[in-house]
Amino acid sequence: MATDIVRIFDTTLRDGEQSPGASMNTGEKLEIARQLVRLGVDVIEAGFPVSSPGDFESVRAIGLEVGDAVVVCALSRAVENDIRVAADALSTSKRPRIHTGIGVSPSHLRDKLRIDEATAVERAVAAVKLARSLVGDVEFYAEDAGRADPAFLYRMIEAAIAAGATVVNIPDTTGYTYPEEFGALIAGLHGNVAGIEGVTVSVHCHNDLGMATANALAGVKAGARQVECTINGIGERAGNTALEEVVMALRQRSAYFGCDTRIDAHNITRLSRLVSKITGIPVQPNKAIVGANAFAHSSGIHQDGVLKERSTYEIIDPAEVGVGGSSIVLSARSGRHALKHRLGELNIVPSDAEFDQVYQQFLALADKKKEVFDEDLEALVSDSERAAEEVYHLQQVHVTCGDPGIPTATVELITSAGEHVIDASYGDGPVDAVCNAINRIVGVPVEMIEFTVQSVTKGLDALGEVAFRVRSEDGRVFTGRGAHSDIIVASAKAYINALNRMLVSVKPSVSEE
Repeated sequence: MATDIVRIFDTTLRDGEQSPGASMNTGEKLEIARQLVRLGVDVIEAGFPVSSPGDFESVRAIGLEVGDAVVVCALSRAVENDIRVAADALSTSKRPRIHTGIGVSPSHLRDKLRIDEATAVERAVAAVKLARSLVGDVEFYAEDAGRADPAFLYRMIEAAIAAGATVVNIPDTTGYTYPEEFGALIAGLHGNVAGIEGVTVSVHCHNDLGMATANALAGVKAGARQVECTINGIGERAGNTALEEVVMALRQRSAYFGCDTRIDAHNITRLSRLVSKITGIPVQPNKAIVGANAFAHSSGIHQDGVLKERSTYEIIDPAEVGVGGSSIVLSARSGRHALKHRLGELNIVPSDAEFDQVYQQFLALADKKKEVFDEDLEALVSDSERAAEEVYHLQQVHVTCGDPGIPTATVELITSAGEHVIDASYGDGPVDAVCNAINRIVGVPVEMIEFTVQSVTKGLDALGEVAFRVRSEDGRVFTGRGAHSDIIVASAKAYINALNRMLVSVKPSVSEE
């Protein structure tokens, strides 16, 4: 089956820049334009030259920058000065296109332009003829075509083609239509407009009802061969058709559409991040293709399936769009398979008994944190290893402190013989109170010489790791470590670990007994 090529018309630098707060200077536009060329777009709509000196200069600079690698397009209204200014800005481009047009819906004709249909056609024809006299490639847009009377739309498009338009753009400017409607509108052009077979039909859909990508694809299915879109779907109001969604939909379902694009999808994620950085508009985590969660799996059921065979829950290979790979997010919903897999990636291969202990600690931590990171796991494993030989095990700790108030701590320890011992004390702060309570139970004199705290991972819910260094009466130094999401509990575990190391080191050997 032959595959048609759908041209990708990127309007990130024009319509995308119209997102509130997304204004870009010429240098930033050039940086994005270079990456759009690498991506393989067919057309870059570089700006609206008559709107500002900055837009005019951006169109000129991009024309110089990209050479003949891509068509450079400039927007204009159906106004003589707009068109002449656009042509002037495009004078540096080797492949210039003027994009001119007029509103065609009853709302635009009556409320915005305040003209009748005949006048609108007359202006459109004059605009296309003027543009065509200045450049060889003219695209005509029928603004708000999604709400237009189809019969009038067909008449307008036919007149624009006769006047010299090489591309006709059918925008769903307000995001009003649904896929079945929009597809029928595009199909209607092919059955009712003379000369339609000699031009490229383009679609430009907005996302006001969340239908931009679906409508654009319906247009392709009905015969459109150019899609106008933006990186990350940015644009006016709710945004435009997202380039990455159209490209990957056509590629993933090429047999259904009979179409593909020339886009090098490996550059998609990189460009998405660049546009987000320059515009200051973050990409929502659940955004298709380029969102942080697009290839992340948190559910234990999903993780198990993906680890066995990626395609069970991923229809796109993450590497295809420039993502390193699937992400297994360890959380309270993760299962044993996911945890064992991640430990293996960290070159940690515990025995079955050790794994059961680590898994229980993992579940306890995951209930307190949104996500468990690699550093958390390493700390948990170290904590588990430190607990392998314990003279005293920390069962629980309770602290009361504040200002005013005297920090007090109650500690319960379990001895190696299984005895539960509880005691309490006070101190200069909560950690000092905990250590004093532990000292009352253990009864071994030590000197604390160092106490350090560090966050294992980022965030307020981060796992904290504490290190204690203590000196015994005979001058030997022992280091203990403990990790926990509660820094006081981590301190208690670290102090107990240091004392256990000291107590184990002076225990007589079996032969001496």
